Amino acid sequence: MTSADASRAFKRDGRIVVVGASLAGLRAAEALRAEGFTGSLTMIGDELGEPYDRPPLSKQVMTGWVPAGDTTLPRRRGIDAEWLLGVPASGLDLATNHVRLADGREVPFDRVLIATGVRARPWFVESEAAMDRVFVVRTREHAESLQRALAAGPSRVLVIGAGFTGSEIASVCRERELPVTVAELAAAPLAGALGAVIGEVAADLQRTHGVDLRCGVSVTRLEGDAQGRFRRARFDDGSTVDADVAVVALGSIRNTEWLRGSGLAAGVWGITCDTGCRALDINGRATDDVFAAGDVARCPHPLYEHRLLSLEHWANAVEQAEVAAHNMVSAQADRRPYLSIPLFWSIQFGVNIKSVGVPTFADEVVVTQGSLEDHRFVAAYGYRGRVTAAVSFDDAKWLHHYRRLIETTAPFPPRCPTPDQPTDVKPVPVELPGPSLLAQGATAVATGRTRASTASRPRTGSRRKRAG
Repeated sequence: MTSADASRAFKRDGRIVVVGASLAGLRAAEALRAEGFTGSLTMIGDELGEPYDRPPLSKQVMTGWVPAGDTTLPRRRGIDAEWLLGVPASGLDLATNHVRLADGREVPFDRVLIATGVRARPWFVESEAAMDRVFVVRTREHAESLQRALAAGPSRVLVIGAGFTGSEIASVCRERELPVTVAELAAAPLAGALGAVIGEVAADLQRTHGVDLRCGVSVTRLEGDAQGRFRRARFDDGSTVDADVAVVALGSIRNTEWLRGSGLAAGVWGITCDTGCRALDINGRATDDVFAAGDVARCPHPLYEHRLLSLEHWANAVEQAEVAAHNMVSAQADRRPYLSIPLFWSIQFGVNIKSVGVPTFADEVVVTQGSLEDHRFVAAYGYRGRVTAAVSFDDAKWLHHYRRLIETTAPFPPRCPTPDQPTDVKPVPVELPGPSLLAQGATAVATGRTRASTASRPRTGSRRKRAG
């Protein structure tokens, strides 16, 4: 049966399983019902409780403004689903169309959406990661535990990694007037996502607010006391830091291990898909019964030379889930591609940071509005003479203008849309770090048009000397 035949044969009263009961999974389920799907809908999730919003966990929850239990995602509509929560998926059998669960059950499907997302990358030495007061931030339970530790008033907090999550945690610590040391292997905070120029601004922002920022160093060891509580970190330059709390913010790991042996092109960068969110198999062929959306999906984008984008954005999870849901219940001729321009935001040290496009897909950057020194500006990113992204610090009013430039592949450097153009407008190299650092700190990674047969190969290598 061809893909077109399969799409026509699918009935809107069939069986759909959604693996991943978080933002992308919930929004996809709602979209399926909105699209007229009347069949059996099963939601599988490894966490107990209703789907909740994750961005507040490293922001409002850490400050105590919002209890972790109040982050439940609002429902747009009823979905009339069977919820199988608290048990992860352990396998996918495409020969019989079953999802295997870790408790031995098998769930049949006609079509399945994979939205398993990511998990926090743990500290690389298990015995050190298990010490009391060593934290990661990904789940409600993580956020609640860390919030309590910060509320207890530690003498110092160590944050390992200065990507967006690590920088937001450092910001919360300073808001609480807690001493904080940030260790970052790259040359500057946010360098993996925004490049060296903006990274230097982020570094200045942190130091201005009293952060003990140490860049170009790695943490080699975490040490505890006789009771198993974290007390000290050792760096590769021979220095040490005494602290009561350590927050490991070394990026994320995409939840694809359960798909080994499934025949899908799934690996460390995510699940390789076509523009319609259909998962590809290891031979590069699009499956018609398996779709993916959210952080775990890896889709080509025509504005970025059809390179495969892995995005960890809230807006991406919502919009991609809606496209996947539409395509799951639509005939081939009625399907649509996922073409949204990535949008991301963060609040750190009182500064609202927003980006549009993919800053990691760039070779040059130029400040087009405002001033780096004032921490209020817009920077445009370009690749081979066209605009590919823009980032604003406390100056997001004109981002819609840059979005339009990206959509129309406007020439780079762009003209400033307002009178506040800097006097010295000169593009400079964007200076992104190597792939190993991008994997830890970036929120958007353009990994190229790799062959599906190699997309599932795991990367190897020790992380012992690269932490931080």
